[in-house]
Order: sequence, then C-alpha cells, then structure tokens
Amino acid sequence: MKNHRSKIKVCLGRSFVSVFGLSVVSLLLSISAGAQTATNSITPTAPVSGYMLAWNDEFNGSAIDSAQWGYRTDSKHLSTQKPENVSVKEGLLRLTLKKESAGNKNYTGAGIVSQPAFKYGYYETRAKMPPGAGWHTSFWLMKHDGSGTTDYQMAAQGIVVVQNESVDHASYAVKVDKYQEPAACYGFLRLPTPDLFADFHVFSCEFTPETVKFFLDGVLVETVDATKFAHSDQNVWVSSIASHMGNTPKVDDSALPQESLFDYVRVFTKTNGAPPLQQN
Repeated sequence: MKNHRSKIKVCLGRSFVSVFGLSVVSLLLSISAGAQTATNSITPTAPVSGYMLAWNDEFNGSAIDSAQWGYRTDSKHLSTQKPENVSVKEGLLRLTLKKESAGNKNYTGAGIVSQPAFKYGYYETRAKMPPGAGWHTSFWLMKHDGSGTTDYQMAAQGIVVVQNESVDHASYAVKVDKYQEPAACYGFLRLPTPDLFADFHVFSCEFTPETVKFFLDGVLVETVDATKFAHSDQNVWVSSIASHMGNTPKVDDSALPQESLFDYVRVFTKTNGAPPLQQN
C-alpha cells in the first residue's frame, strides 16, 4: 500500500470561491512523501478510525473486473468515453485520452463506474494527473443508473473528491452538488497544490449523515455540512475526459495520447454500520 501527499478545491451556490495563502499549504509541503509496499495478504486500513474495508480494487490484474466495474460511455464536453481507453497494467488503472473522432467528438476519454453502490463511508484513491492542457480528471461519487452516462436523476447528491483541470497545473477542487430543486453546490474550494503531474497523491473523503470531510494526503482541507441536502446511495466514478472546464483555452494535441493513472480505489464503512448496498 502506497502513501503520498498533495493539494485541493470546493463550490458554493454556482459561483467559484478561490482560496489562496492558506496555512494548510505550508503544512502539506512540509509532509514528507512516504511509501509502503502492500501484498495481497495485507488488508488496507482507513486513516480515519472506526472504519473497516468494505470494497476495493488495487488494480493488480491485467484488465478491469467486470463484476466490480462498468464503463462510462457518454459523449460529454469534448470527448466520447470509450471502454477501449481503459486498461490495467503494472498495478495501475490507466485512463487514456486520445485525439480521435468518436460520437461526433474530436477526442476520446475514459471512465469506470463501480458496480456496487455505497452510502456513508470513507472513500479513497491514489492518483497521478496527466500533464498538458484540455482534460478533466476526477474521482467522484454519484448514483449511477447503469447507462454509462452521467445522468443524475437517481442521485440526491454528487460528491467530487478530486477534480483536476489540467490547465491549472497545480490545483484541484472538491465539492458537493445537491441535485434536488433548488439545486445547489456546497463547499467549492480551490487550493494550490504540489505538482500533481510529478507524483502520486492520495485523495479521500469521509461522508456521514452530518458532514462531508475532504482530505489531501491525509490532511483535512474542507468540511461541508451534509444536513443541508438529502442523501442517496452512490457509485464510485473514476474518469478522465477532454474538456474546456477550468477556462482551458484549447486541448494540447501535442501531448496526446495521455494517461491518467490510479493506483487503487478503496471504500471503507463503519465497523458497526450496515454492510454495503447490493450491486445494481
């Protein structure tokens, strides 16, 4: 099991709030990057007490396990997401971005969605963002209807644990969306970070009936009041698509093809809580 350190951002209403000069930045930069090697005999533990591992994928095989994951297949923003762009190699999930036409788009991206759905718990991934400009990489939680699209009609909330716009080069966002009317966005925080392209970092959140807490490399960076919106179960999403989000002027075609890398995805639930929900 590997452990590293990095940086974050979150949204309120539909406006963006930038946070600069935060003391947490110096704290994050002072944390040394450590590493632990996991074997199949070691069960990962949550850095937050009171949780046990409920579901995970360490991506140690040679392909995605279809019993655990489905594919994101929509055409959104600047790309069409293709199953062929998802691969597992050398212990990493690889989401490839390409300059090619598909679904009336000029680029292709990739994404996977967990087959099991969960609700309250601690969610974590370790990832390395792709360099360049023009792609949107995210680890987020939202109920999935099985269609491969990002339709949120079944979801009460969407929780973005990390959302990196590649043009930022050194920042990311976390946020909570309420989908019922009136729709709202809570806690959008933008935080300077170390170079997310240079190394892996750990992105995580704890979702309880009262709060959503966001962590970057184990450091708490934002807390959102979860009593302001209704709660539904949610699937785990891992995506990388071509996009103009984050005021990206254009896609850097010279950097393509490009990969987003994920070391693992883990879901922990309370040791005294209910078991995870059944698969879709």
